Amino acid sequence: MDKIHSFFESMKQKSVAFIGVGVSHTDLIKLFLQKGIDVTVCDKKTREQMKEYDELSALGAKFELGEKYLDRIASGGFDVVFRTPGMYYLSPVLTSARSHGTAVTSEMEVFFDLCPCPIYALTGSDGKTTTTTITAELLTHEGIRVHKGGNIGRALLPIIEDIRPEDAAVVELSSFQLISMRSSPNYAAITNITPNHLNVHKDMQEYIDSKANILLHQNAFSAAVLSWDNKTARDLAPLVRGDLRYFSRFEKVENGAFLDGDMLCLNVHGKVEKILDMHEIKIPGMHNVENYLTAMALTCGKVSADTIRTVAREFGGVEHRIELVRELDGVRYYNNSIASSPTRVIACLNTFDQKQIMIMGGSDKGVSFAPMAPLVCEKVKLLILMGQTKEKIRQAVTEAENYSKGKPEIIIVDGMEQAVKTAHDRAVPGDIVSLSPACASFDMYRMFEERGDHFKSLVNAL
Repeated sequence: MDKIHSFFESMKQKSVAFIGVGVSHTDLIKLFLQKGIDVTVCDKKTREQMKEYDELSALGAKFELGEKYLDRIASGGFDVVFRTPGMYYLSPVLTSARSHGTAVTSEMEVFFDLCPCPIYALTGSDGKTTTTTITAELLTHEGIRVHKGGNIGRALLPIIEDIRPEDAAVVELSSFQLISMRSSPNYAAITNITPNHLNVHKDMQEYIDSKANILLHQNAFSAAVLSWDNKTARDLAPLVRGDLRYFSRFEKVENGAFLDGDMLCLNVHGKVEKILDMHEIKIPGMHNVENYLTAMALTCGKVSADTIRTVAREFGGVEHRIELVRELDGVRYYNNSIASSPTRVIACLNTFDQKQIMIMGGSDKGVSFAPMAPLVCEKVKLLILMGQTKEKIRQAVTEAENYSKGKPEIIIVDGMEQAVKTAHDRAVPGDIVSLSPACASFDMYRMFEERGDHFKSLVNAL
């Protein structure tokens, strides 16, 4: 606690700017103001657009708002800047700030420096939110007080003074958070690494290097879990200093978790234990088998087989991830708005044996749609396309080797309302309709959650 107290005392001597209010900053800004720290909120919103303005102003916050909200930061006008995870660390503004001697940090970086309890952290291109949640569920069912946060939607630094050494922090980390981090967790996992966010990262290597930061600063007493089946993740093994564990659907790994037939197994340095049948897992899809294997490898030695079985049978999944919205007239509607990349779409297509009616399209992340196109041709009966990428997806699908005219049938629509109406009009009893966009949401929505909520509201209104 002395370290935490010293940090807040040192901040009282500095001018601190927060870029953006948002999920990761609102509570933290309030805490800093309550500690008597000089805080300026820098946001593109106007005073009228910022619903938090009156509350933060009453607590003593200053503001830099509107189009020029970053000008003072770029010129070195603050001692410390907390960037939002969505702001690229190597952007010209933050690069300029650092050149003027400003300390540019983030909520999660400071949390890692101050956290008194063990940290379990997960990253990856796909599956990290569900696996983070499963890991938190496993530890909670073992009687450990768990603090879950990070990219999953909750800031943990605001509660740092309430965290005890015997607790556990379970955090999801994105490449945008990891790119600037110089601390690593006690227990790290990389679910997989596939092309993603290439509209922001300068190239694939920078994206991989960002992910690798979750391993680089571990010590000899740490543990790291890598996907054996994903070569890009597996190739990071030489960076691991502590206990190296793997998870695999296809290989009986020597240390970690693997699938043997239908059985999820743990192998702790040669001692193999069968844990549960994959058909006992409540949430569907082989990608969720992988998520459980990852969490098992990450928590082995801390969590019993009985706990794993209990959680697998009871845990119903995370919102917006192949989430059953409703069944209407024999048609099941699934919200998979999290599927903002082709690899996530592939996971959804492989979850169900039958062909789907699929709604796709959104804003472009600079990722090729070609890898998913053959499976779309094989497992989609009607493809409904919308958004900025509609033509790019159509081209990828129609250029696939196994495409033949009308298989799948492709319909272009103007937006979500028309997409849901088209799916409803064309579906017959026994069909599956899924929103699996393969893209980010920013052409029409602020966040993928907003996109999923809109889909659900339209489906529930049918």
